[in-house]
Amino acid sequence: MASDNGKSFLDKFAEVSAKVGNQVHLRSLRDAFATITPLYILAGIAVLINNVVFPLFPLDAAGLANLQTWGSAITLGTLNVSAIILAGLIGYSLAKNERFDNPLACVVVAISAFVIMMPQQITATLAATSPLLTDKITSAEVTGALSTANTGTNGLFAAIIIALLSVTLFIKISGVEKLKVKLGEGVPPAVSNSFNVMIPMLLNLSIFAIAAALLAVFAGTDLCTIISTCISNPLKSIMNAGPWAVILIYTLANLLFCVGIHQSTISGATVEPILTMLIVDNMATFAAGGTIQPDHYMNMQIVNSFALIGGSGCTLMLLLDTFLFSKNKASKTVAKMAIIPGLFNINEPVIYGYPVVYNLPLMIPFVLLPDLFIGITYGLTCAGIISPCIAQVPWTMPPVINALLATGFDWRAGVWQALELVIGMVVYLPFMRISEKAIAKQEALAEQNA
Repeated sequence: MASDNGKSFLDKFAEVSAKVGNQVHLRSLRDAFATITPLYILAGIAVLINNVVFPLFPLDAAGLANLQTWGSAITLGTLNVSAIILAGLIGYSLAKNERFDNPLACVVVAISAFVIMMPQQITATLAATSPLLTDKITSAEVTGALSTANTGTNGLFAAIIIALLSVTLFIKISGVEKLKVKLGEGVPPAVSNSFNVMIPMLLNLSIFAIAAALLAVFAGTDLCTIISTCISNPLKSIMNAGPWAVILIYTLANLLFCVGIHQSTISGATVEPILTMLIVDNMATFAAGGTIQPDHYMNMQIVNSFALIGGSGCTLMLLLDTFLFSKNKASKTVAKMAIIPGLFNINEPVIYGYPVVYNLPLMIPFVLLPDLFIGITYGLTCAGIISPCIAQVPWTMPPVINALLATGFDWRAGVWQALELVIGMVVYLPFMRISEKAIAKQEALAEQNA
């Protein structure tokens, strides 16, 4: 009965988790972040080259500044407008997931609504144009300008919420047949689609404009500021109050993977967007020559570089143990096929082929090792033993190299990741042997029954 209850709990847990991960808004958010990731990786590479590689060249200040224009241009076109780009991607992803027939209109609505909800007047810092006036830098209130505080990394959460709200409302209004302008046959599809959503788009954006006006006139604020103050900052604080929230989510996510459902169903829809914002913040801070603050030590790159070595569950260590210590031919065969993908953090062959799923002995280190590495890496960063992560690097980057790149070439981070490989092998080894003994007994029982 206990085992039946346990199986029932696992089934219910997997079912609920799958529903959460497949919720249309969360799925759209996950899809949008997956699409924009190459942009963040490019920004991370530019930040590293600009601030770590270029200063090594024998150049004077003017020459270095000229060389760094390359990286600054990439930062301007990636990090500084990332919130606007993300709003458009969320609009497109939500339209696709809702099977809306005009996803490009949703891109327009999401971006336009996001900009509408930004402040119409911002504070700009005015730099002196003459060296004699360098101590006369002042600020002024200006209109007709957008601030990177809203269009860049600090505006990501506002972009998410406003894009989801505006596109959801737009899709609902567009479903009203009486609001569609039908031009008849013979009209080019692009023109017909545009007129079909014209009135819903006008109504939608007008509603957001009214909300923006009411906030500005009666409250002296804007929705982007409200979201940042009341939602974005508190959520970031929760992620950085310690590693516990991240550990809890990844424990549940990896448990889910152990019953055959990909861990991104949970982690990709909950904490990863917030953790990604934090590493993107770090890139922007590092690019501007600032210091990474402790409330940004926990971020997506700590997880990718130090807690997903070889993929979810750090299964690269299991493969290394299999090569060195395993006596099971089937396991060795799987390891030979899985080792190359594993070096690039792709481990579905291990999870489903070894297998890890429904393999109780291997499930234990699969779940516990990432938690252990998240906690220790966060502690080492707080203690100043390794540098904070300042760049988002491709998740397929092999071990040690990705740790060096993520931390701005801090050799101590590479040494720590190499130590993680050893620790992981030590932890996996006894569970691998227990698993092989269980498999041998199962095979013996099968032969007897035959």
